Amino acid sequence: MTLSRLLLLLALLAAQASVAQDSRTDEHQFEELLSKQWQQIFFDEGSEDWQQHWFLDGERGFVKNTAEGMVFSAGPIRGDNGSHNVLWTRASFEGDIKMEFDYTRLDDIDYAVNILYIQATGIGKEPYVEDILEWSNLRIVPYMNRYFRHMNLLHISFAAFPLKEGPQQDYVRARRYPVLPGQSFGKDTRLPPDYENTGLFLPGVTYHFTCIKHGQKLFLKVSNEDVETLFSWDTATFEPVTKGRMGIRHMYTRAARYANIRISLLNE
Repeated sequence: MTLSRLLLLLALLAAQASVAQDSRTDEHQFEELLSKQWQQIFFDEGSEDWQQHWFLDGERGFVKNTAEGMVFSAGPIRGDNGSHNVLWTRASFEGDIKMEFDYTRLDDIDYAVNILYIQATGIGKEPYVEDILEWSNLRIVPYMNRYFRHMNLLHISFAAFPLKEGPQQDYVRARRYPVLPGQSFGKDTRLPPDYENTGLFLPGVTYHFTCIKHGQKLFLKVSNEDVETLFSWDTATFEPVTKGRMGIRHMYTRAARYANIRISLLNE
């Protein structure tokens, strides 16, 4: 083996070791956070009137309570901005936060995304005041740019697929809103890394989600009896997100059932 090839091999091994170490560190941090004193302040089993806890952006989808949980379906027309929907908590939450729920995908679509919105507020410039409920009339048609230009929040795409035709690999991706003037939504809001081809979120299969935002770290753990995957992001390059409502976005034609939704704040 030549010296150059040996050096290349050593560099690859070092990179692999670094990735493995980062993974172990993330797992350790996540488990430490789980062990902290969280105080549950929100619970919705999903079987009773959803409007007690939530309000909806968009008019072409629907929410229905069932014995198994809350069914949330976006509007039926692919490519139609009016067929997007966002389900928001009526309550607002301040501080480090943990959200858990059981998710069952009810569609078999290989395009468009679901999004978890974390602690959303308006940017504070009229008419986009801090309380997003006050300008919900501007989101009757839930254009994506109403959110990424005019809200402060953290975003996690899940059970997500590109909008292109044909079979696509799924991905999990985090972002920080808003996109600023002169910036690109696709590039400048993104929190690395992206996770592709996860093999999760299969139709009809229930997964337990645990999302934690703590300081400059953002975690999402997706698990059931057969799988357990942890996703993590560092938010230190952006201003912190500290308070706001939690939301779930379904792009057009997407549908899922949500049950046993719990939101807790860190009791320190």
